Amino acid sequence: MAEDSAGLPSNYQFWMQKLSVWTQASTLETQRDICLHLPQFQEFLRRMYETLKEMDSNTIIERFPTICQLLAKSCWSPFILAYDESPKILIWCLCCLIKKDPQNSRESKLNSWTRRLLSHIVSTSRFDIKEVGLFNQVLGYAPTDYYPGLLKNMVLSLVSELRENHLNGFSSQRRMSPERVRSLSRICVPLLTLQDFEPLVEALLTYHGHEPQEVLCPEFFDAVNEAFLLKKISLPTSAILCLWLRHLPSLENTMLHLLEKLISSERNSLRRIECFMKDSLLPEAAACHPAIFRVVDEIFRSALLETDGAPEVLAGLQVFTRCFVEALEKENKQLKFALKTYFPYASPSLVMVLLQHSKDIPQGLWHQSLKHISEMLKEIVEDHGSYGGPFESWFLFVHFGGWADITAEQLLMSEAEAEPPEALLWLLAFSYSPGTGHQQRAQTMMAQTDAIMNEIIGFLDYTLYRWDHLCVEAHRSRKLARELLTELREQASPRQVNQ
Repeated sequence: MAEDSAGLPSNYQFWMQKLSVWTQASTLETQRDICLHLPQFQEFLRRMYETLKEMDSNTIIERFPTICQLLAKSCWSPFILAYDESPKILIWCLCCLIKKDPQNSRESKLNSWTRRLLSHIVSTSRFDIKEVGLFNQVLGYAPTDYYPGLLKNMVLSLVSELRENHLNGFSSQRRMSPERVRSLSRICVPLLTLQDFEPLVEALLTYHGHEPQEVLCPEFFDAVNEAFLLKKISLPTSAILCLWLRHLPSLENTMLHLLEKLISSERNSLRRIECFMKDSLLPEAAACHPAIFRVVDEIFRSALLETDGAPEVLAGLQVFTRCFVEALEKENKQLKFALKTYFPYASPSLVMVLLQHSKDIPQGLWHQSLKHISEMLKEIVEDHGSYGGPFESWFLFVHFGGWADITAEQLLMSEAEAEPPEALLWLLAFSYSPGTGHQQRAQTMMAQTDAIMNEIIGFLDYTLYRWDHLCVEAHRSRKLARELLTELREQASPRQVNQ
């Protein structure tokens, strides 16, 4: 290389060997060596440019055949590209290789190769936009060649800055100002559905500064939530959780969107409702934080009151609760929050009983469990001063709709001649009319059983779905269920006559 390196710095071969080592290994020792030599290497590049700029591209390639290897290895080193003026000097050196009017395929290939390296440097370095435009004009390649890489690098840079800002805490020297964070959130509003911007949107949502007031603009929260509901953006659950915790209107709008789907659609099966529910991420988010559960629960409460207990809303509440309990068990092997924080107005012992999975209890003991639930509820209801009264107890009970379904099933499958168990009749009547008095409820117990008979078709559809979740005798197929329905209708006739 002695004759080839004439006119170039005498340590050319030394840096070629260094670059070979740097590109072949990424150990901590290698990284330290790179950082140690960066100032000297930049000075080498500067002196090398002073040599190359006096030659045309053909002369450079003829006299220095390894120059392309040296420049390529330099351009693909993130340490070199991040250091001081090294990216600009590399661009100057590469520009020396470009042939304005290529005369053959070799020169055209060299131009293409050089442009690709230039595009890589521009897209991965922090240049002023005017400098980028200048490269575009001088080098003759379109913005589409380097803008995607430039955008990606810009987004990753902002994400890193936001995360560093969070880690640095009160270190004012390196903190991003609240005004800049707010400006970033406002800029993202029209761009957040672009896939390249999703990391920045996530970083903004999970960013926690130390300001007393919210730094992100409300329009940003609204736009993110709308994009999430319309499936125009894909964000992790942790980011959506932060969105709903930081912006209550977004959580409320998500719930209203869910209720609209439950009510406006044609008759939904429980499987379809479960798909709606899990797709909304509400149960998973509610399991992660009681505040979200309480808001969702309160909206369900209002919806039940306003719709006079619409079946669609009631089914939605019950499916939400089941999905919530599954998520709670999955995410919190050891509960981060006490159950009291989720159900503050309910009897803790009653909550624990209702939380039991029916499938974990032998079918032969279902009657005993239902009787225990009935006695606990009856005691709370008759003691008007405890746990919010009848409505709160009813609202808690209907969360866990599986127990009411099992109560109805146990009554319907009991012998026609036998006297129906009073505790189960009370529990079933309570699930339909929590506000009536003790005497009134006793009078309506049998009437409520008739009402269940009239709704048996819908109940049977729900039963098929429930069997899957409760693992009740897998051999009971849909055909057998329909045969059971016919038999139950025949058994219902004698009861109605006796009444």
